[in-house]
Amino acid sequence: MNGASREALAAARERLDALTDSTSVDAAQLADELAAVTALLDREAGLRRVLTDPAQPGEAKAQLVQRLIGGQVSGPTADLLSGLARSRWSQPRDLVDALEELADIADLTAAEKTGTLDDVEDELFRFGRIVSSSTELRAALTDRAAGTSAKTELLHRLLGGRAKPATERLVTRLATAPRGRSLEAGLESLSKLAAERRNRMVAVVTSAVPLSDGQRQRLGAALTKLYGRRMHLNLDVDPEVVGGIRVQVGDEVINGSLADRLDEAARRMAS
Repeated sequence: MNGASREALAAARERLDALTDSTSVDAAQLADELAAVTALLDREAGLRRVLTDPAQPGEAKAQLVQRLIGGQVSGPTADLLSGLARSRWSQPRDLVDALEELADIADLTAAEKTGTLDDVEDELFRFGRIVSSSTELRAALTDRAAGTSAKTELLHRLLGGRAKPATERLVTRLATAPRGRSLEAGLESLSKLAAERRNRMVAVVTSAVPLSDGQRQRLGAALTKLYGRRMHLNLDVDPEVVGGIRVQVGDEVINGSLADRLDEAARRMAS
């Protein structure tokens, strides 16, 4: 993706992280619903053109999503879809590609919440090696004449009870709805997403007052450089927090003002 689409996907991934940080959101259900909408927009070229038409107001497109889909999916999914509709996209297919990636990330998040993300990453890699070494299996999973139910049943026999639920869901979705991708390329893409998710760090940021967009970006960039890993910020407001801000990354707690902490982070990176 380029330009507007890249920015829209980045914003959508942040919204997805914010949604799934809530313990009340079922990430696996979110993945299933996003995958269903992906399939819908993949079929309906007219609808995806309307939802990505730059001449249409973003709010009007969000309202259209709510009318057409809002009653058929959960609230978190509807909110995420509305945000996608409000965004600008370089081309209609980018919206569908983004939805597909968000569905995959939601399933990986479900694995992360159950402490099985490392296993899922390993299983995706190993299954890719099995597919590469088995011409018969690859043919069965890529046969266009084979129905969705047949491929789903085959994968359940192979993976059910042997692999984590998220692994089975991801592989089954890839095999039954490849959307032009080869099986090997799709598995490699999923493995990369899993590795990226596993290397993600979370900073719990508590501030005396809400942080501005600029402050969030500066803090996120400073922490990313400081820790050498992509950083996601979970934000909270507590007027009684000492020093204006408190940042916790894992077991490490940083107290002090935002400006002081950014300056210290810069000094530590320079030393």
